[in-house]
Amino acid sequence: MKRPARLLVATGNAGKLGEMRELLAASGIDVVSPAEAGWNPDVPETGETLEENAGLKAQAGAAATGLPTLADDTGLFVEALGGAPGVRSARYAGEAQDPVANCAKLLAALSGFPERDRGAAFRCVVALATPDGELRLFAGETRGRIGGEPRGDSGFGYDPLFVSAETGRTFAEMESADKHRVSHRGRALAAVRSFLDALSDKEST
Repeated sequence: MKRPARLLVATGNAGKLGEMRELLAASGIDVVSPAEAGWNPDVPETGETLEENAGLKAQAGAAATGLPTLADDTGLFVEALGGAPGVRSARYAGEAQDPVANCAKLLAALSGFPERDRGAAFRCVVALATPDGELRLFAGETRGRIGGEPRGDSGFGYDPLFVSAETGRTFAEMESADKHRVSHRGRALAAVRSFLDALSDKEST
Protein backbone atom coordinates (compact mmCIF):
# COMPACT_ATOMS: atom_id res chain seq x y z
CA MET A 1 0.00 0.00 0.00
CA LYS A 2 1.23 3.50 -0.86
CA ARG A 3 0.69 6.41 1.47
CA PRO A 4 -2.45 8.18 0.21
CA ALA A 5 -2.67 11.92 -0.34
CA ARG A 6 -6.43 11.85 0.26
CA LEU A 7 -8.62 9.70 2.48
CA LEU A 8 -12.38 9.39 2.43
CA VAL A 9 -14.00 8.98 5.86
CA ALA A 10 -17.06 6.78 5.43
CA THR A 11 -19.45 8.17 8.01
CA GLY A 12 -22.60 10.25 8.10
CA ASN A 13 -21.97 11.11 11.77
CA ALA A 14 -20.74 14.70 11.94
CA GLY A 15 -19.19 14.11 15.36
CA LYS A 16 -17.13 11.17 14.15
CA LEU A 17 -16.06 13.01 11.01
CA GLY A 18 -14.92 16.00 13.06
CA GLU A 19 -12.93 13.81 15.45
CA MET A 20 -11.27 11.88 12.67
CA ARG A 21 -10.29 15.10 10.91
CA GLU A 22 -8.76 16.42 14.14
CA LEU A 23 -6.93 13.17 14.82
CA LEU A 24 -5.52 12.95 11.29
CA ALA A 25 -4.65 16.64 10.94
CA ALA A 26 -0.99 16.11 11.83
CA SER A 27 -0.62 13.49 9.08
CA GLY A 28 -0.93 16.10 6.32
CA ILE A 29 -3.45 13.92 4.48
CA ASP A 30 -6.52 15.56 2.94
CA VAL A 31 -9.56 14.09 4.70
CA VAL A 32 -12.62 13.98 2.44
CA SER A 33 -16.21 13.73 3.65
CA PRO A 34 -18.82 11.58 1.87
CA ALA A 35 -20.63 14.76 0.79
CA GLU A 36 -17.43 16.13 -0.78
CA ALA A 37 -16.98 12.83 -2.62
CA GLY A 38 -20.61 12.75 -3.77
CA TRP A 39 -21.28 9.46 -1.99
CA ASN A 40 -24.00 8.30 0.40
CA PRO A 41 -22.30 6.53 3.36
CA ASP A 42 -25.48 4.74 4.51
CA VAL A 43 -24.03 1.23 4.23
CA PRO A 44 -26.03 -1.55 5.95
CA GLU A 45 -24.12 -2.73 9.01
CA THR A 46 -24.89 -6.42 8.68
CA GLY A 47 -21.77 -7.69 10.42
CA GLU A 48 -21.79 -9.31 13.84
CA THR A 49 -18.54 -7.68 14.96
CA LEU A 50 -17.01 -4.20 14.94
CA GLU A 51 -14.34 -5.50 12.58
CA GLU A 52 -16.87 -6.75 10.04
CA ASN A 53 -18.93 -3.55 10.06
CA ALA A 54 -15.92 -1.24 9.80
CA GLY A 55 -14.61 -3.31 6.89
CA LEU A 56 -17.95 -3.26 5.08
CA LYS A 57 -18.15 0.53 5.24
CA ALA A 58 -14.55 1.14 4.25
CA GLN A 59 -14.69 -1.24 1.31
CA ALA A 60 -17.99 0.23 0.10
CA GLY A 61 -16.53 3.74 0.17
CA ALA A 62 -13.37 2.74 -1.67
CA ALA A 63 -15.33 0.87 -4.34
CA ALA A 64 -17.80 3.71 -4.88
CA THR A 65 -15.37 6.63 -4.98
CA GLY A 66 -12.00 5.21 -5.98
CA LEU A 67 -10.47 6.80 -2.87
CA PRO A 68 -8.69 5.00 -0.03
CA THR A 69 -11.32 4.96 2.69
CA LEU A 70 -11.38 4.97 6.47
CA ALA A 71 -14.41 3.74 8.39
CA ASP A 72 -14.88 3.00 12.04
CA ASP A 73 -17.31 0.95 14.05
CA THR A 74 -17.57 1.61 17.74
CA GLY A 75 -19.34 -0.15 20.58
CA LEU A 76 -20.00 0.54 24.23
CA PHE A 77 -19.73 -2.69 26.19
CA VAL A 78 -21.30 -2.56 29.67
CA GLU A 79 -20.32 -5.39 31.98
CA ALA A 80 -23.57 -5.49 33.99
CA LEU A 81 -25.56 -5.84 30.76
CA GLY A 82 -23.54 -8.75 29.42
CA GLY A 83 -21.69 -6.51 26.99
CA ALA A 84 -24.73 -4.66 25.66
CA PRO A 85 -25.30 -2.42 23.80
CA GLY A 86 -22.10 -3.60 22.08
CA VAL A 87 -22.17 -3.79 18.30
CA ARG A 88 -25.72 -2.41 18.38
CA SER A 89 -24.71 0.73 20.28
CA ALA A 90 -25.81 3.24 17.63
CA ARG A 91 -29.20 1.53 17.29
CA TYR A 92 -29.68 0.53 20.94
CA ALA A 93 -33.01 2.37 21.20
CA GLY A 94 -34.07 1.78 17.59
CA GLU A 95 -33.13 2.28 13.95
CA ALA A 96 -33.44 6.07 14.27
CA GLN A 97 -30.00 6.12 15.94
CA ASP A 98 -31.17 8.75 18.42
CA PRO A 99 -28.34 9.41 20.93
CA VAL A 100 -30.70 10.91 23.52
CA ALA A 101 -32.96 7.84 23.37
CA ASN A 102 -29.92 5.54 23.48
CA CYS A 103 -28.63 7.23 26.64
CA ALA A 104 -32.05 7.15 28.26
CA LYS A 105 -32.43 3.44 27.55
CA LEU A 106 -28.98 2.72 28.95
CA LEU A 107 -29.69 4.63 32.16
CA ALA A 108 -32.99 2.77 32.55
CA ALA A 109 -31.26 -0.58 32.04
CA LEU A 110 -28.73 0.27 34.75
CA SER A 111 -31.25 1.72 37.21
CA GLY A 112 -30.52 0.34 40.67
CA PHE A 113 -26.98 -0.79 39.86
CA PRO A 114 -24.38 0.70 42.24
CA GLU A 115 -21.42 2.60 40.85
CA ARG A 116 -19.04 -0.32 41.40
CA ASP A 117 -21.17 -2.48 39.06
CA ARG A 118 -21.39 0.01 36.17
CA GLY A 119 -18.03 -0.78 34.56
CA ALA A 120 -17.82 -0.35 30.78
CA ALA A 121 -15.42 -0.22 27.87
CA PHE A 122 -15.57 1.73 24.64
CA ARG A 123 -14.03 -0.19 21.74
CA CYS A 124 -13.30 1.15 18.28
CA VAL A 125 -12.13 -0.59 15.12
CA VAL A 126 -10.97 1.53 12.19
CA ALA A 127 -10.75 -0.07 8.76
CA LEU A 128 -8.59 1.29 5.94
CA ALA A 129 -9.58 0.01 2.50
CA THR A 130 -8.04 0.75 -0.88
CA PRO A 131 -9.80 0.65 -4.27
CA ASP A 132 -7.70 -2.37 -5.25
CA GLY A 133 -9.11 -4.43 -2.38
CA GLU A 134 -6.50 -4.13 0.37
CA LEU A 135 -7.93 -3.91 3.90
CA ARG A 136 -6.19 -3.07 7.19
CA LEU A 137 -7.76 -2.98 10.67
CA PHE A 138 -6.72 -0.92 13.68
CA ALA A 139 -8.24 -1.09 17.18
CA GLY A 140 -8.45 1.04 20.30
CA GLU A 141 -10.10 0.60 23.71
CA THR A 142 -10.68 2.69 26.81
CA ARG A 143 -12.25 1.71 30.12
CA GLY A 144 -14.49 3.53 32.55
CA ARG A 145 -17.99 3.37 33.99
CA ILE A 146 -21.48 4.61 33.22
CA GLY A 147 -22.47 7.58 35.36
CA GLY A 148 -25.86 8.02 36.97
CA GLU A 149 -26.78 11.05 34.86
CA PRO A 150 -25.47 12.93 31.84
CA ARG A 151 -22.59 15.35 32.50
CA GLY A 152 -20.97 17.80 30.10
CA ASP A 153 -21.86 19.57 26.90
CA SER A 154 -19.20 18.33 24.48
CA GLY A 155 -18.87 15.16 22.43
CA PHE A 156 -21.71 13.06 21.07
CA GLY A 157 -23.43 9.71 21.52
CA TYR A 158 -22.82 8.18 24.95
CA ASP A 159 -20.09 10.71 25.84
CA PRO A 160 -22.16 12.43 28.59
CA LEU A 161 -22.53 9.09 30.41
CA PHE A 162 -19.09 7.51 29.98
CA VAL A 163 -16.79 8.39 32.88
CA SER A 164 -13.17 7.76 31.92
CA ALA A 165 -11.20 5.65 34.39
CA GLU A 166 -8.12 7.73 33.52
CA THR A 167 -9.54 11.20 34.09
CA GLY A 168 -12.64 10.77 36.28
CA ARG A 169 -14.57 12.95 33.84
CA THR A 170 -17.13 12.06 31.22
CA PHE A 171 -16.02 12.37 27.62
CA ALA A 172 -18.53 15.22 27.29
CA GLU A 173 -16.72 17.14 30.06
CA MET A 174 -13.33 17.01 28.33
CA GLU A 175 -11.66 19.32 25.86
CA SER A 176 -11.19 17.49 22.57
CA ALA A 177 -7.40 17.14 23.01
CA ASP A 178 -7.86 15.48 26.42
CA LYS A 179 -10.51 13.14 25.06
CA HIS A 180 -8.39 12.16 22.06
CA ARG A 181 -5.50 11.26 24.37
CA VAL A 182 -7.50 8.60 26.24
CA SER A 183 -10.37 7.67 23.95
CA HIS A 184 -10.93 4.47 22.00
CA ARG A 185 -11.08 6.34 18.70
CA GLY A 186 -8.02 8.39 19.55
CA ARG A 187 -6.04 5.22 20.19
CA ALA A 188 -7.27 3.51 17.02
CA LEU A 189 -6.45 6.57 14.91
CA ALA A 190 -3.02 6.83 16.54
CA ALA A 191 -2.35 3.34 15.18
CA VAL A 192 -3.56 4.47 11.75
CA ARG A 193 -1.22 7.47 11.86
CA SER A 194 1.72 5.25 12.82
CA PHE A 195 0.94 2.99 9.88
CA LEU A 196 0.74 5.94 7.47
CA ASP A 197 3.97 7.40 8.84
CA ALA A 198 5.68 4.06 8.29
CA LEU A 199 4.53 4.14 4.67
CA SER A 200 6.11 7.58 4.30
CA ASP A 201 9.38 6.34 5.78
CA LYS A 202 9.37 3.35 3.43
CA GLU A 203 8.79 5.53 0.38
CA SER A 204 11.62 7.90 1.36
CA THR A 205 14.26 5.16 1.64
